[in-house]
Amino acid sequence: MQNNLALYNSLSRKKEPFKPLHPPFVGLYVCGPTVYSDAHLGHARPAITFDLLYRYLMHLGYRVRYVRNVTDVGHLENDADEGEDKIQKKARLEHLEPMEVVQKYLNNFLKNMEKLNTLHPSIEPRASGHIIEQQEFIKSIIEKGYAYEVNGSVYFDVLKYSQKYPYGKLSGRVLEELQATVRDLEGQDEKRNLFDFALWKKAAPEHLMRWPSPWSDGFPGWHLECSVMSTKYLGNIFDIHGGGMDLQFPHHECEIAQSTAALGKESVRYWIHNNMITINGQKMARSLGNYITLDQLFNGEHPLLQQKYSPMTVRFFILQAHYRSTIDFSNEALQAAEKGLQKLLKATATLKNLRPSSESTVDIKNLQAKCYEAMDDDLNSPVLLSNLFEGVKYINSVNDSAEKLTAGDIELLGNVFRTFVFDILGLTDEGINAGDEKLTEGLMKIIIDLRQEAKNRKEWSTSDKIREDLKKAGIILRDVKDGVEWERE
Repeated sequence: MQNNLALYNSLSRKKEPFKPLHPPFVGLYVCGPTVYSDAHLGHARPAITFDLLYRYLMHLGYRVRYVRNVTDVGHLENDADEGEDKIQKKARLEHLEPMEVVQKYLNNFLKNMEKLNTLHPSIEPRASGHIIEQQEFIKSIIEKGYAYEVNGSVYFDVLKYSQKYPYGKLSGRVLEELQATVRDLEGQDEKRNLFDFALWKKAAPEHLMRWPSPWSDGFPGWHLECSVMSTKYLGNIFDIHGGGMDLQFPHHECEIAQSTAALGKESVRYWIHNNMITINGQKMARSLGNYITLDQLFNGEHPLLQQKYSPMTVRFFILQAHYRSTIDFSNEALQAAEKGLQKLLKATATLKNLRPSSESTVDIKNLQAKCYEAMDDDLNSPVLLSNLFEGVKYINSVNDSAEKLTAGDIELLGNVFRTFVFDILGLTDEGINAGDEKLTEGLMKIIIDLRQEAKNRKEWSTSDKIREDLKKAGIILRDVKDGVEWERE
């Protein structure tokens, strides 16, 4: 298949035709989680965005090496070069070992990623497993003259780097703005400039996660791991680097500087950033305390939730918006996504019942072409879904005998839906089962209420008959202190 894919490159701030460096191989690196709490809705956005890209690249015939890191050391509070390590702080609060915290919350993240039907990355390296490589990278930067050591810590010299390379090119920041806005934080007095950032930090006596180095017993800076692990597994120059828009500055800006200083050239050809999920117009994030975990979304146990939502409803909700636009959380939006998902999946299930005619009155090849055009246009999933719902109309019309399709066009339409709904968008028919479950729960509430009304009228025979008839149908009722519970036999 001819590749017409165009991607928005955050570095050039425009759509560019995607041309991999070494086709058919594609190197994809995505910033993964810092594992110190349960995965939340904000984590689902980049996971689904880059799963969509991963799936489409493979569909186009590319061999993709997808690397997603795990930050398990060096990410300090407030994303600064001071304060307590986020994982160590969690370990102290929960009375656990730091790596016990990492494993606990990494397990939760991966469990929820599977529920959302995101494919596993090719490699999922941890920062703590690449300490030696990070130290060697620092040595290279020092040798090139772009870093300096003070009291056992090593800092990147942004001012010296900017004399040769354009620091701030990704985020659009300039040094004068940084000088005016950077905060005076503890420990920054040992830096040459307030906007310099740590490559290695000397560990305080109480700091648990530490490693020996030529400079001190300490730990690597947060930004360093991505420069090191991306180039280790994808080469000094690779195709795509992804992550959330909130990482453009300082994280990705610092990555560019580190890699360029160490290697003498930029590593990344295409930078892709997904936008945020907001709640009441504010970014949903752990640091702001306004987040909803994925577990809470799936079980409905959060004050902001009117009901529980299936993983496929959440995936569909995120795919309804273009990855570069914001999504504002609301129960109404999720409920609308649930209905849209049901409509799409039920039409897909109806495909196998369509009866062929001797002629076609709708153009399925054109529908297929429009679906590819949407994906080639910077992964435009909302337009793709709009085209698929046009296909839903065709399916329902043919099923009602209002339109006609030949056997060949029915087969082609089935292929379009299997390809785009399941293979590329990554949806599953779990949404249909979730809808049936919701219907069952609603019907059971009606039956239980009718039985309670009979009991209130002391119509015991009617109450008993309802219980016995439900038992014959495989439903067990139990009268408990706070009402009635039911379960399948």
